[in-house]
Amino acid sequence: MWPSNRVHDAVRGARDVFVRPPRWTTVREFSFELSLCAALEREGGAVVSRQLGTGVAGRRVLDTVLVEPGPRFEERAAITPGTIPPAAIESDAGPGRARRRAEAFDCRPDRARAVVDRAVDVGFFERERRDGHAYVRQAARYPAAWFDRLVGVENKPDLDRPGALATQLLTDVHLAVLDEVVLATASHVTGAHLNRIPEAVGVWEFDPETAEREVVREPRRLPTEGYGVEILDREPARTEIEVVTPEEKARLRRRVAERAYGKGWRTYDIPACARVDPGTDGLPHCPWKGRVVRPATDCGPACDGHDPADPPSLDCEGLRAQRTPWVSDPEGRQRRQSGLDRYS
Repeated sequence: MWPSNRVHDAVRGARDVFVRPPRWTTVREFSFELSLCAALEREGGAVVSRQLGTGVAGRRVLDTVLVEPGPRFEERAAITPGTIPPAAIESDAGPGRARRRAEAFDCRPDRARAVVDRAVDVGFFERERRDGHAYVRQAARYPAAWFDRLVGVENKPDLDRPGALATQLLTDVHLAVLDEVVLATASHVTGAHLNRIPEAVGVWEFDPETAEREVVREPRRLPTEGYGVEILDREPARTEIEVVTPEEKARLRRRVAERAYGKGWRTYDIPACARVDPGTDGLPHCPWKGRVVRPATDCGPACDGHDPADPPSLDCEGLRAQRTPWVSDPEGRQRRQSGLDRYS
């Protein structure tokens, strides 16, 4: 049985002592996040992504996620540069004999059709029709061990006003979907700060201007294979939690890794402005403003420095492929039947 009293005590004991609105603007937090992603990408060795859901029943979103390759990473990279639909991976459509779509999926027909369409588009499914029915099968075996560690990074540039930081980090630690969790900040980390951060959470001081990163505290490995406790709602006199099974955690880990692989972190468009200089990292940097900008809200005719022009040429996929294990244009896996239910 779960030591529920101990869990509740830990949750209630770590009060959110930071409750005032953050001093940093949304734009500055965005700039901090992109600068950190660029720095982590330059280090190589892991797939870098951002803004990924890491909750089972709740709505937890991690700012940055690193996916470290596992022993079968190359097999996964050979399938598609995009995200394979989780529902396709979890369906009963294997790499052997084709199955009717209605039998392979336990969901609404329209949902099943949409999943199959996407899985076919990315090269994970093959589809055929027999007697008026749709049949599907995997075009390539899904390699379960393609990723190793998942490292989540919560970005809080200003530790003096970080909002619900304590609850967020407690959720990450007790749920333990990620192997490690780190807090990244531009603040100078004091002993008082460390005392308010769960001991299992690592801490980085990161300067977005120089890209220098100092490890203040190493993260502890979390028990990803066991049960987890997810914090759904937290009030002064009451905390709502849900126990998460190892199977649910394993499914979410795979979904996070898949989403990270397909999404990456450059999910913005470079502004159509002659002043913008993406530099070597492909960041939406504006020399006129002297900082990285949020293109969707910070650029355009309303900006006094706006100089309409075609967006600067930028090969985001090329940068990502050059600096990380991600493969932008895999040759694909050619299927050859070598048995009734085996493909090489």
